[in-house]
Order: sequence, then structure tokens, then C-alpha cells
Amino acid sequence: MSANLSVALLHYPVYNKHRQLVTTAFTNLDIHDIARTARTFGLSRYYLVSPSDEQQQLIHRIVTHWDSGWGADYNPDRREALSIVRAAQSLQDALTDLQQTYQQPVNIIATGAAKRPDATSFKSLRQQLQSDDHHHLLLLGTGWGLADEIFEQATTILEPIQGCGNYNHLPVRSALAIMLDRLLGER
Repeated sequence: MSANLSVALLHYPVYNKHRQLVTTAFTNLDIHDIARTARTFGLSRYYLVSPSDEQQQLIHRIVTHWDSGWGADYNPDRREALSIVRAAQSLQDALTDLQQTYQQPVNIIATGAAKRPDATSFKSLRQQLQSDDHHHLLLLGTGWGLADEIFEQATTILEPIQGCGNYNHLPVRSALAIMLDRLLGER
């Protein structure tokens, strides 16, 4: 298990297509597919971050179904994947949980589709993950991306994934799979 990397999918604060701060809604696919991807690459935690009480209740209901409900016996692999899921009201709540769990500093890694100055390469971050004793939290945004305030809090900004043309709007689930393969995959 990659004891020093976790992931958080932020549904707030993110932008909509008009660059307004909004709270987006979870999808069932985000919960299941990201948990499965994170678990495949040995991550210890997957945080779903939203200030919405209704969204928090929905996450709890879905995870409980697969963790201790009928789904636990029906699909043990799904149960194992969802065992790393944690709901958080805010990024700060996720950071507090990680710091209390691992008793070490947490480096925040912000991601996005746009190029940003001083972005860290995948190769450089991969080497850092292999060599340091800090815990790292990889942040992904929904909607039209993470709010600028998140990038300002980040310890590291990861370079964007570049496709073959001008279109650059990967589904968050696909982007995470590519990132984790580049950062943690067998070479």
C-alpha cells in the first residue's frame, strides 16, 4: 500500500463554466470508480469533500450498502475498495484526519487541466513520493476545476495531463487513473 499518498475529490470550492464558485454533486461513478482506482494503486484514503449535508448522507448510504449491507457479501472486492472512502465537509477536515492518522505533515498536491507556472513534473513527484516521509494528498476538482484558493494552499502543483490536441477535458476518473499510473505504477 502506498502509505504516503491519499486522494481527495473536491466538490467545493470549484468553478462552474462561468467561473463562479459552486458546489457540485457527487456521482455514483465517482464514488465507486475512484475508490477502485485508488485501492488498486494502494492509496490509504479517498476523501469525498462537500459541505452539503445531503451529499454527505448519500455518500454514507452508498458506502454502508457496500461495507456492511447486502452489497458487502455480494461483492467483497467493492467492499474492499470502498473501505478507504471518507466523507469530509471541507479540505481542512480531510487534512486534519490525515494528520491525526499518520502523525506527520501533509503535502497538498493540486491538479488541473490548465498549465501553471512552477508546476512539478510527474517524474519529479514520483521520485519525491518514493523518497520522503511526508504524507501527500492529491486533490482533484469537479465542475470546471479547483478554485484558485486551493492552488494557493498547495505545497505542489502537478503538471497537467496533455493529450494530442487542443481539447483537454478528461473525466476526473480517467485523469486520476493516468496520474496514479504515472506516479505509482510499475516501471
